[in-house]
Amino acid sequence: MTVTAKHVSRARRVCDLDAATAAAADFLEAVGVDLGSDSLRETPARMARAFAELLTPRDFKLTTFDNDEGYDELVLARSIPIRSVCEHHLLPFVGVAHVGYLPNSRILGLSKLARVVEMFAQGTQVQERLTKQVADWLTEELRPNGVGVVIEAEHLCMTLRGVQAVGARTITSTMLGTLRSDARSRAEFLAAARVGER
Repeated sequence: MTVTAKHVSRARRVCDLDAATAAAADFLEAVGVDLGSDSLRETPARMARAFAELLTPRDFKLTTFDNDEGYDELVLARSIPIRSVCEHHLLPFVGVAHVGYLPNSRILGLSKLARVVEMFAQGTQVQERLTKQVADWLTEELRPNGVGVVIEAEHLCMTLRGVQAVGARTITSTMLGTLRSDARSRAEFLAAARVGER
């Protein structure tokens, strides 16, 4: 199965780089940036390409395998880098995701845990939704015994403006199945993820 942008719950329109470049130029001029110098002349086009990259997920091929050995212990990918764009201020938030699951009849190619995180992180987001989308998607696709997702991120809308809380990190989590209902399984996941360590 090839997973495409259509699998992300919110519809995305095709990017028009020419229109984005013109809009970026208008925006920068409106906030007082003089685009007349050599170093700034191409900034609107660079800005348009940068946002197009940040907001467009890549397709990937979902690879799952039969769980022939009946493996039923935790599978965890720790510190998956994430980058996304806050939908309230259009400033990036960056951090890491810890994603794990308790297998049932299918197991997932390990790199696909990072791909799933990337698929939902690309675009405008809020961290709470992103955390839940990753967990829900893995639950739907794998039907595992449990899923755990923890995201730790620094939001530039919080550190560069407003309260200017430099270094503050936001932690969100979603636990489903056994990782939600069984305290020992949940504790094992959180200990393995080493949440809060840098």
